[in-house]
Amino acid sequence: MSNSELHTDLRTAVRELCSRFPDAYWRKLDAQEAYPEEFVKALTEAGYLAALIPEELGGSGLGIAEASIILEEVNRSGGNSAACHAQMYIMGTLLRHGSESQRQHYLPKIANGELRLQAFGVTEPTTGTDTTQMKTVAVRKGDRYLVNGQKVWISRVEYSDLMLLVARTTPLEEVKKKTDGLSVLLVDLKSAIGNGMTVVPIRAMINHATTEVFFDNLEVPVENRIGEEGKGFRYLLDGLNAERILIAAECVGDGRWFVDRACKYAGDRVVFGRPIGQNQGIQFPIARAHVNVEAADLMRIRAAELFDSDLPCGAEANMAKLLAADASWEAANVTMQTYGGFGFAEEYDIERKFRETRLYQTAPISTNLILSYIGQHVLGMPRSF
Repeated sequence: MSNSELHTDLRTAVRELCSRFPDAYWRKLDAQEAYPEEFVKALTEAGYLAALIPEELGGSGLGIAEASIILEEVNRSGGNSAACHAQMYIMGTLLRHGSESQRQHYLPKIANGELRLQAFGVTEPTTGTDTTQMKTVAVRKGDRYLVNGQKVWISRVEYSDLMLLVARTTPLEEVKKKTDGLSVLLVDLKSAIGNGMTVVPIRAMINHATTEVFFDNLEVPVENRIGEEGKGFRYLLDGLNAERILIAAECVGDGRWFVDRACKYAGDRVVFGRPIGQNQGIQFPIARAHVNVEAADLMRIRAAELFDSDLPCGAEANMAKLLAADASWEAANVTMQTYGGFGFAEEYDIERKFRETRLYQTAPISTNLILSYIGQHVLGMPRSF
């Protein structure tokens, strides 16, 4: 089967699964700030969340191109991949840098849904994206680490079995490079919560199941460390290109959903005796939004091709995320304007998706930080911060 046939079949299959979870399903969850347990279970049972896990470890052995198609179609259906997307890119740290015993123990269980690896503990209240300055520390005491500190915007902790936690194992003042001395620990959440780890939900603008997490002498076995001690920053960077590409695909899915809804409404809505889509003031912004979504998708495809060929793709992955986030946000604004007052009504789902796609201007990395990366690492200009 050619890649084109595989991708077509994959899109069809994911759309069919998503059709079982219509707008009303997501609308109800949003109103209740509830987690889409039924949807995530269906996605897991279909094997989609194990797309990037090798076949010999129970997964599908697909590439980032295929994984991105899965998430794109979820968002294009009106759903929200943020409920489960992290497992795809978090898993790569365990796959590429975990020991053979860790891989054999955890990955088959993650693939079949016995375990969920959905939480990633990096961001802190006082340091934000400046990861090297993180204050959470893990001090080794014999065969265990004692973890103390605080993380924020850690999503899906309450709906996950495992969390990848990044903590400083060597004080900043004792390392030659500020990127040294960080380590990645695999935390068993079921035993950790209430035993040194406290989770506090955060009510936010979107239904993201996000939390603040506190560590007070949390014990983590040394055998749960991923890779070498002090090399965690490199492991963290290793997964960022995958994250960027997958988020770009979600934004493309959002953008296409918005354009589809805007076109249909513009054709159906009659004001002053004519469909509003006949007016260039409505038609042209929708057309431009479509053009920009399709252009962003091409960069996503290019980045995925490079990633799956094991070629450098940092610039392309970052540009894909930037372009797709901007395109989906443009499409969201155009659609809201097309719907007018009805866009603010919950029953049309525009305001829900409007809120959801706005996140990607800020997270998992802000558009300004992407521009600084491009300015410095692609264009060779001085570091801006």
